Amino acid sequence: MHVLVVEDDVETARYLEKGLSESGHVVELAHDGADGLALALDNRFDALVVDRMLPGLDGLALIETLRRKGRRTPVLILSALAQVDDRVEGLRAGGDDYLTKPFAFPQLLARRAALTRRAGAAAGETRLGLADLEMDLLARVVRRAGREIALQPREFTLLAYFVRHAGQVVTRTMLLEHVWGYHFDPRTNVIDVHVSRLRGKIDKGFDTPLIHTVRGVGYCFRAPSHEEAGRAGR
Repeated sequence: MHVLVVEDDVETARYLEKGLSESGHVVELAHDGADGLALALDNRFDALVVDRMLPGLDGLALIETLRRKGRRTPVLILSALAQVDDRVEGLRAGGDDYLTKPFAFPQLLARRAALTRRAGAAAGETRLGLADLEMDLLARVVRRAGREIALQPREFTLLAYFVRHAGQVVTRTMLLEHVWGYHFDPRTNVIDVHVSRLRGKIDKGFDTPLIHTVRGVGYCFRAPSHEEAGRAGR
């Protein structure tokens, strides 16, 4: 596992490098946002660990630039800012997970593992789909009605889980377990943030929605009924 750590505090950077290396990772370090961005654009990393407060280019700007340029490498944000709004801001910038300082190193390792965990395809399974939505699991391409939709890594994993459980009610606890790996505080609204962002990409601008909220429970991913499709076409 090749990991880029972007951290301006030298002691913290060395601590992360030592711990990740001892855990079998190949680690590269950058100590400011500009250097981190240049390395991250190289696109050879399996995951990024990015401090939010960096000199020059801050962590959120770094991540936003990566996403604009089409880089989908999973990103774990490190920050001393621990409020829910701070976490939401980090996720909206394109981060996939958010870990507050101080942290226990095993916690960081668990988060890193969850970042790169994918909803593993069954043997031979390379495509998923429902109605006019298609997912190519190898190329990591999503299309709806023939239109390609760019998704971030966490959004892709979330959508794959929804498609595999189409027609079922999926609870937030199920999503925490299978998409986030139990490592998020369920009191936060991180799931709602990601589902809202995903819904804006795969439902907005199309005749019928595929993601449906089940109040007080979770979500259901389903194709429209004939009646719904008929009403949408009128």
